Amino acid sequence: MKERIEGILRHRKKEKITGQNLKASAVLIPIFRNRGQYHVLFTERSDEVVFHKGQVCFPGGTQEPSDSSLLQTALREAEEEIGLEAKDIEIVGELDDMLTFVTNYVISPFVAFIPHPHSLKTDGREVKGTFSVPLSFLMDEANFKQDSYAYEYEGHIIWGVTARILRQLVSLLKSESGTPK
Repeated sequence: MKERIEGILRHRKKEKITGQNLKASAVLIPIFRNRGQYHVLFTERSDEVVFHKGQVCFPGGTQEPSDSSLLQTALREAEEEIGLEAKDIEIVGELDDMLTFVTNYVISPFVAFIPHPHSLKTDGREVKGTFSVPLSFLMDEANFKQDSYAYEYEGHIIWGVTARILRQLVSLLKSESGTPK
């Protein structure tokens, strides 16, 4: 699976979004293998953050002036939010930029593989906790609620821009495997 995802992302051109008054940000889409199955790691934002309180998302945030690139932003935020160090992250590619509709963030998603098990340390100020969802669950169309554009997994609702990012990943994986989008 890792090689397949790498191959898919290596041979495509990322769509970028630019414009005035847009805030550059980046997220990491951490994928790991556990008991023969791939999982995607998510965070749940705390109620103390300014935007997106309590929402399910990927580790990430706004680009800081000290960040040399958006990849650096994603890596820095992953370490700050869940204690995932850059040395433990293998970046395999990028998905298209996504725009948040209300807050005007342009999110650059980076797909990565991380080791498992990994002792994550969540920053309680920003992140309430973490959980993972099997990639096979996300790939099964029966688990995607088109009317609310969301996934629900063990009481967690994955919606908004996070669901849009996931849908792009799922679509790419299905199109490359011969399954219709």
